Amino acid sequence: MRVWFTLVLWFATWLLWSGLYKPLLINLGVLSCLLTLLIARRMGFFEHDVFSLHLTGRLIPFWGWLGKELVRSNFQVARIVLSPRMNISPTTVNLRALPEGRVSQAILGNAITLTPGTVTIDDYEGQLIVHCLTRSGARELQAGEMNRRVAALER
Repeated sequence: MRVWFTLVLWFATWLLWSGLYKPLLINLGVLSCLLTLLIARRMGFFEHDVFSLHLTGRLIPFWGWLGKELVRSNFQVARIVLSPRMNISPTTVNLRALPEGRVSQAILGNAITLTPGTVTIDDYEGQLIVHCLTRSGARELQAGEMNRRVAALER
């Protein structure tokens, strides 16, 4: 079921992005999607936790929350950068990821990096090292709201 859904999703994406609806090109698109699917199956893409479309229903509210956080963080960083004193206090923090899955830990690291003022430097066995522009940003990150929300995606 997942394989067919993936094939349809890839082909629909290819078709929308190509914008070319000639029979030869459509057949080549189907062929390229099938070849990609074959390679993905041989790599074990569908057997591991890498294939995580089951998170889709939970991701939509998370994306809404993350979008709000991105806007809020953008304004905070803009205020810091545009201020004459440039009130920064760079720091790194170690953060234990609450999510256990590799995909969820990657989502957490990417969400942290997407948020202005923070960059995930390393993620090794669930231990993230994050560089923060300010100490208040580090404290907010350590409070764990983002960590809890990403961990909730796994449940």
